[in-house]
Amino acid sequence: MFLEEKVRTAGWIEVVSGSMFSGKTEELIRRMKRAEIAKQKIIIFKPKVDTRYSEEMVVSHDAKSIKSIPVKKAEDILDLANGYEVIGIDEAQFFSDILVEVCNRLADRGIRVIVAGLDMDFAGKPFGPIPRLMAIAEYVSKVHAICMRCGNLAQYSHRLSDSDKQFLLGEKDVYEPLCRKCYNEAIKK
Repeated sequence: MFLEEKVRTAGWIEVVSGSMFSGKTEELIRRMKRAEIAKQKIIIFKPKVDTRYSEEMVVSHDAKSIKSIPVKKAEDILDLANGYEVIGIDEAQFFSDILVEVCNRLADRGIRVIVAGLDMDFAGKPFGPIPRLMAIAEYVSKVHAICMRCGNLAQYSHRLSDSDKQFLLGEKDVYEPLCRKCYNEAIKK
């Protein structure tokens, strides 16, 4: 074997989940940049609908960023992923459940797949493909925000508006992270 040939190992899926403002995107960016330092070929995707900070960059709430490819649907990732060793997917809750099959196929090709997204919606219900991805992933990291009312660990994304749409893009003007106790108190009002 020549030195420039790389031995392809088995791929796997990593999921980083949690509430709004918990550091999911920041952790995705950190892992992708470490893979890049290790001279691995990386590419990051995000849903085209997520234009909060940038149309072409994945940007964390604390302004860390990395170049990404916006895609309309999860299936688009399969064609664009050729030749890459590590694939990042941000805001995965906005993709359909097909994302689970896409991630499995990529991992089966020997690719490391890192997915970040909300595990629950504003109503505290499982959100999009994330719960299924967590079930099949080799590695799952649940990250927490800080409750804006009491300072405990927060795992809920409480919506401050009256909208009942499951998909509602927003920041601190629309959502606040809350712990279980504060979330249950907030939804009773």
